[in-house]
Amino acid sequence: MLKKKKFFLKNRFGFIIPKTKMQISYLNNILNKTITFGIGVSGTGKTYLATAAAIDFLKKRKVNRIILARPIVEAGEKLGYLPGNFNQKINPYLSPIYDVLFEILGSDYYKKYINNNIIEVVPLAYMRGRTFNDSFIILDEAQNTTIIQMKMFLTRLGFNSFAVINGDISQIDLPKKNHSGLKHAVKICKDLNEVGITFFNIKDIMRSKIVSYIIQAYNKFEKDFKIKF
Repeated sequence: MLKKKKFFLKNRFGFIIPKTKMQISYLNNILNKTITFGIGVSGTGKTYLATAAAIDFLKKRKVNRIILARPIVEAGEKLGYLPGNFNQKINPYLSPIYDVLFEILGSDYYKKYINNNIIEVVPLAYMRGRTFNDSFIILDEAQNTTIIQMKMFLTRLGFNSFAVINGDISQIDLPKKNHSGLKHAVKICKDLNEVGITFFNIKDIMRSKIVSYIIQAYNKFEKDFKIKF
């Protein structure tokens, strides 16, 4: 088992230390399973830790490239009304992943890996028809995948590849007629030996305490009034 004091992943400032039991469990799954699910509210370190682990795999030559993907779900504004070409329209959806990469790698390595396609950041739809060998693949905001999209993603894995699938099932932006592929996948994959699942909770939030209080207040409101946003 991975122990907190012996954790070895790094960002450009030094060692990354998991701060909660669930973060340690999550990293154990990433290091020992082929597919890892991280389920929980934002701010629990899911994307950051997964990206740090992916970069560690890359530097140790366990994989040759990293793929980071997000589903493009139109919550509010429609893509057609946003300015620019298609790539410019989808960049705001992918910018949180770029931010994490930049923070961990720093400017020089960030540019090197992105420019040489060693790290690829793509909308989920761009993965259809591809097979990824020797790759570390992260699917972020996976609560917004449909069941068909999730099946497509899971079947992209080739030889010597690893996948981390993160999401917050309390913030699903899909139309109500569509079921979340993340919730469905966790149910059907939970007993597979090569799959690890970590459920984060409010205690795992690493942001300001006010974020925890806000989430608790919303959870209480939804429970008391039986309202789901």
